[in-house]
Amino acid sequence: MMKSKADEEEYWNSSKFKAFTFDDEDDEFSRLKESKQAVNNIRRLVEEDDDEDDVEKVSWSGEPVGSISWSVRETAASNQKTDREPAFPKINTDTPTISKSNSGYSLSSLFKGEAGKSRGSFQTFNDSLSDSSVRLYAPELRKPKSEYKDYVSDWSPEETVQRMQQGKVVSLEKFRSLQDKLLLLDIAVSAHDGNVITAVLIYLKRTLSKEVLFRELESRQIALRHFIHYLTETRDQRLLLELLRALCRTEDMALLQYKEHLSIADENKRRDFLKSCLSLPFSAEDSAHVQDHYTVLERQIIIEATDRQAERGGKVEIFQKFPRRASILNMPLITTLYYCSFYHYTEPEGTYSSPLNIRQTFKISEKQYFVTALAARAKLKAWSDVDALFTSRNWLGFTRKKSPLSFQRVVDILQKNSAPTQVLQDYVALVDDADVRISLAQKHKCHDIIINTYRDLKDRQMLLGYRGKVERGSVEERKIDELLNNPQIRWKN
Repeated sequence: MMKSKADEEEYWNSSKFKAFTFDDEDDEFSRLKESKQAVNNIRRLVEEDDDEDDVEKVSWSGEPVGSISWSVRETAASNQKTDREPAFPKINTDTPTISKSNSGYSLSSLFKGEAGKSRGSFQTFNDSLSDSSVRLYAPELRKPKSEYKDYVSDWSPEETVQRMQQGKVVSLEKFRSLQDKLLLLDIAVSAHDGNVITAVLIYLKRTLSKEVLFRELESRQIALRHFIHYLTETRDQRLLLELLRALCRTEDMALLQYKEHLSIADENKRRDFLKSCLSLPFSAEDSAHVQDHYTVLERQIIIEATDRQAERGGKVEIFQKFPRRASILNMPLITTLYYCSFYHYTEPEGTYSSPLNIRQTFKISEKQYFVTALAARAKLKAWSDVDALFTSRNWLGFTRKKSPLSFQRVVDILQKNSAPTQVLQDYVALVDDADVRISLAQKHKCHDIIINTYRDLKDRQMLLGYRGKVERGSVEERKIDELLNNPQIRWKN
């Protein structure tokens, strides 16, 4: 049944769909491709095996393709002759336009890809899709099941460890029995890969009871060391203590518990905790160290409270001239000795803050005490106290200077604390080696030491050479002249 021209115009004017016109020369083929009919035909080409639901295809009028009304309209359109010369839009510069006069194709047959009565030079729809200027976007296809093999295959323990070494994702859940789990652990240990060993141990920790895990690790020392390191790094102190107790490693357990004092900020609570650690089963050497730690902290608390009060009172001169820069709490033993040698050097031995009391209580060696006290008194420029450190008396009452360390090092310590030349000269003269003594004397401008050393060596030439280095008319020049003119000296050159 054919519609009149008036009916067609009324249809297109009243329809909600926009009519297609063959007069529109600017309408590119891309607009046709974006239409719903083009998408339907593209999906038919690329989704032959797609198991998704079919999408209903509609014509330009909105009617389902294949319906009775659609067939009637298509038959009428193919038989109707009009005066208009339709032209399809250009695809690109190389694609010729198609007119109704030289083609038997209708718009519907174009999208159906069917041939007309006369094909001529017109491209089929399949050919146009293969054109490089037209880009097809096929839907992303599901990955083949073979790519999921890594996750679902029943890998052996050896293959599992190998894949873990390669950084591939594997599941350890299939190792359910204790025998399988231990076999996996042994293979991981034999692979000498710490990351794999730790990963297997984490799985065993999650799936085995503590008793079974501890028992099996006892005979596997490499895995045990990795597990202890893992618990230490994750700070799982509770489980680590249980492990060490189960393995009867009492000394390690005691040391681990002793380290917990580092997390206690309050000094009184830390002191009480250290006191409770004294009963732990340490070795003899470690037990002595823990005892000293507790004793020195207890003493530091007493000294800190007393000195803080004296500093605030403003009556002690040394705290006014040299204010304290930091608290003494939780400082090492040698730092405590230096502090007491600086602020409490003259206190009697019976007091807690006396350096001699600290030396005796903690059995500090003579050399360590000497170096610490020398540095503290030199810092204060207390040269009389420095001299007293070196002075010793024999049983006849004679005094002499004695040092547990070399006088060369003594000179270095004094020089770093800006000791005057006169003080340095006394200790440079005590250096045994003549060459070192002359070198130190030249460095610190101790002229008398150099002159006396050349005199003792009976080296006239060196003395004459040094005469030219001293100031003219100085005391040192006159002394050199007296030695050179002394007939009693038998010079060797």
